[in-house]
Amino acid sequence: MTRCRLYLITPPVIELSQFPDLLAAALDAGDVASVQLRLKNCDDDTIRRAADALRPIVQGRDCAFIMNDRPDLALQTGCDGVHLGQEDMTYEVARQILGLGRIIGVTCHDSRHLAMEAAEAGADYVAFGAFFPSVVKAAKGHPEPEILEWWSEIFTVPSVAIGGITPDNCGGLIDAGADFLAVISSVWNHPAGPAVAVRQFDHRLRQ
Repeated sequence: MTRCRLYLITPPVIELSQFPDLLAAALDAGDVASVQLRLKNCDDDTIRRAADALRPIVQGRDCAFIMNDRPDLALQTGCDGVHLGQEDMTYEVARQILGLGRIIGVTCHDSRHLAMEAAEAGADYVAFGAFFPSVVKAAKGHPEPEILEWWSEIFTVPSVAIGGITPDNCGGLIDAGADFLAVISSVWNHPAGPAVAVRQFDHRLRQ
């Protein structure tokens, strides 16, 4: 079984004069598989500027750089892939835009049916959540860790666990077979800083 890894998601609002240094420090603090750029209520130019500033930091550390929601912007800005919510375009349309070779992940909430549909369509990973209360967004699903166990026993497509995950509560998700832990506020809002948070996760994931 492959070891569970960290999947960082950016805060919904970032300050480009400061955030690149915070991101670099976080990535240097432990094993991070990917970073998702997830900005909300921003125009396309703002998203492009953020992508251009952050992409070299992420890709230069051999991490995947994922765009949230927008395969068109992912293609334009040289991202490694896109993450799709259930309210976004379909996997098939996103694949037509991105072509082969780029990552497409799909939110599946707490639905086994949606996850199986995504995997059959060709998704590179499926995301389940929210497993714990989240301060970032209202969750549309509240799965139990057993869904990760079920998934890992049947499918080879990787799973991402998301929603209120911290170094203290992630053990059950790791044990259940999550391939990635997607984290936001527990890293960026950590009182000692994001690098300390990543070190704590890294220690937990290596146990």
